[in-house]
Amino acid sequence: MPISSTIMLLAGMLVTALLLRPIAERRRLPFAAVLVATGFLGSEVLLQLGTDTGVRHDSFHDLVFYVFLPLLVFEAAFKIDAALLRRNLFAILLMSIPLLLFSITLSAALIYLGIGDATGFPWVAALLTGAVLAATDASPVTVRFRALGVPRRLRILMEGEDLFNDATAIVAFSIVLYIALHPEEQIGIDDALLAFVAVFFGGILVGLLVGLSSLLLSRLFEDAVQQALISLIAAYTAFLVANEYLQVSGVMAVLTTGLIIGRVIHNDFQDRPGGFVDTFWGFNAYVAEALMFLLMGVTVGLEMFTERWLAIVIGIAALLIARAAGMLAVLPLINRLPMVEPVPRAYREVLFLGSLRGAVVLALGLSLPVELPYWWTIQSIAFGAVIFSLFVQAPMVEPVLKRRGLLNVTD
Repeated sequence: MPISSTIMLLAGMLVTALLLRPIAERRRLPFAAVLVATGFLGSEVLLQLGTDTGVRHDSFHDLVFYVFLPLLVFEAAFKIDAALLRRNLFAILLMSIPLLLFSITLSAALIYLGIGDATGFPWVAALLTGAVLAATDASPVTVRFRALGVPRRLRILMEGEDLFNDATAIVAFSIVLYIALHPEEQIGIDDALLAFVAVFFGGILVGLLVGLSSLLLSRLFEDAVQQALISLIAAYTAFLVANEYLQVSGVMAVLTTGLIIGRVIHNDFQDRPGGFVDTFWGFNAYVAEALMFLLMGVTVGLEMFTERWLAIVIGIAALLIARAAGMLAVLPLINRLPMVEPVPRAYREVLFLGSLRGAVVLALGLSLPVELPYWWTIQSIAFGAVIFSLFVQAPMVEPVLKRRGLLNVTD
């Protein structure tokens, strides 16, 4: 597609998003869901009129993974309440690492047994699917939590779990993908765990170095525009150095950098929420989310649901069962640990429903190599899970909050 056509397409999408946002807010619908629906319906209308948008499922992977994903992860880390995160960090890490790995394994087992085709869809394919589906995105519902008066601890649990879930899921995905692409290598569980630790904590180390270096640079500039530019450079530097040059977790690097810069800018530079740097990152996240979900809607084809509908149903069911098992079986065990403030029972239902699938699941689904014979099945399950999350799970969260007495809570 010529660059002029690409720019016009993106500009048209941004205008569409601009018009849709007030409608979504007025109807109390998740903005991402409205974007996906509009993208899908718009592309279908154009096809019926004999016009091809030229956008395919593999034509914007790099845009999502290398441009949008660092923006969304950094913005989430940058704006999070660092003090509240620190007080709940141990519980969040337990939910985001051991609980997530449990969910990946259980959902993979259920998908493998449900599809029941060991030749066409082997165990490694099921495990890869579990890793793709593990990343969560509660932003379509948490964006309204402050206005609804939801308890701050519930907000930080969901936002913090999202942050670290994404990093854990991407690390797990990269390891399983390597195993799938190199079946001739004998990789044991101990090797996989060692690789997981190296990639995960390697990303943290890169994020620390980039974040601290950015702080030293920021001392030379006090202008808010320059501070915003430094934060943008830091986000992409952390991601690219970690992901492309050191082969460690780029998302973990961006997350760590965002936490460091966010804490310092909000405290030392007194750029409170509503300041220029916050507005700048809110704008970045808005543009990234709008374009990404509109593009997803455009690329979703009806054949995905007609040809792979059963696999999608099995994947969604496995995902929900694994999450429920984690909330009912594993989380109570975590609550008994001495360093963990117990997660109330009323929170668990919200944590279950609010674990939506979004940007990272989309990015991972798009990054599947086509040489894997089962890539289309996994991608279909991933897209189906995102759509189910946005149109079924997300609208159920607010009624559950009301039923559990979690609205307009003063804390």
